[in-house]
Amino acid sequence: MNARGALGRFGEDLAARLLTEAGMSVLERNWRCRAGEIDIVAMDGDALVVCEVKTRREGAFEHPMAAVTPVKAERLRRLAGIWLHRHGGAPPGGVRIDLVGVVLPRRGAPVVEHARGVA
Repeated sequence: MNARGALGRFGEDLAARLLTEAGMSVLERNWRCRAGEIDIVAMDGDALVVCEVKTRREGAFEHPMAAVTPVKAERLRRLAGIWLHRHGGAPPGGVRIDLVGVVLPRRGAPVVEHARGVA
């Protein structure tokens, strides 16, 4: 795994821990199909959560929370639809797309932010 892959994996590990500590159940990580990849699929009560994780080092060009563009949001909605189709449809609580942004400072603990319903 290259340095960028290791950085992303570290951020996804932190995100999965944050979601679990918030009471969610992580169903899958790095789910892939021809259309792309979902970083984390989780349940929050009776709602399905498709979670995009963006990890950046401090001082990077853009904040990770700015990384979900309208094009990216549409791709996440399409991926959520494919996942639902392959797994029996939407749960009673519907589907939500969340974003977890991770910033790794030069010193100190990572800063992890969770935004619900971004797309």
